[in-house]
Amino acid sequence: QVQLVESGGGLVQPGGSLRLSCAVSGFKLDLPYYAIGWFRQAPGKEREGVSCISMSDSSTYHADSVKGRFTISRDNAKNTVYLQMNSLKPEDTAVYYCAARLRAAWGPLMLHHNQYDYWGQGTQVTVSS
Repeated sequence: QVQLVESGGGLVQPGGSLRLSCAVSGFKLDLPYYAIGWFRQAPGKEREGVSCISMSDSSTYHADSVKGRFTISRDNAKNTVYLQMNSLKPEDTAVYYCAARLRAAWGPLMLHHNQYDYWGQGTQVTVSS
């Protein structure tokens, strides 16, 4: 059974950093053709793709709003995907979700939430002074 569990959210001041973790069970991250994505949803807004990573070659895509500030990475030994968030802004405030796609595909479309099969429960990130 596939499960994804996010952690690492919290309250941080503008300009600060957080690292989110997505612990995966039910499949191995070193299997090719799969993908893991990070998404976020603020109150009253649609779910937005933030970053995604390919299990085949660790290539990544990032939303324009987070390029240069957020980095997605993986640790196969821990079966965990991370989202390092630096230079945080109040507009980054949202519930952050990780998601897994267990079907072959890759490209910028992987930043769209309808491409994913399994979802975690989310972790709250609040950026405020």
